[in-house]
Amino acid sequence: MSNHTLAPAAALTALLALSLPAAAAEPFHDADIEAGEQMHAELCVGCHADKFGDQDGSTIYLRDDRRITTPSGLEQQLTACTTMLNLDLFPEDERNIAGYLNKQYYKFK
Repeated sequence: MSNHTLAPAAALTALLALSLPAAAAEPFHDADIEAGEQMHAELCVGCHADKFGDQDGSTIYLRDDRRITTPSGLEQQLTACTTMLNLDLFPEDERNIAGYLNKQYYKFK
C-alpha cells in the first residue's frame, strides 16, 4: 500500500476518535430535548405524580432507591412504560424523553 492510500484512512480514524469523546459524554446526544420535555409533561407526569403523591412527578427520578442507574436502564424503562401503558411512541420519541430526563435528572455521562 502506498502512503497515499493510508493517509485518508488515518485521517478518518483520527476524526472518528476525536468525535467519540463528545458522543460518549452524552448518551442521548441526538435527542430533541424540547420535544422530550413536552412528551414527558403530557404522558408521564400525571402517572408519576399519582404514584408518588407529588405535583410534578419528579420524586420518581430523585429518590435514593431509584431503579434507573444507567442510560440503557433508562431506555429499557421508557420502552416498558410505552408498552404497559399502550402509548403510541416511536423509538425516537422514547429517546427524546430519555434525553430530557437525562438532562433534567439523571446526568449520565
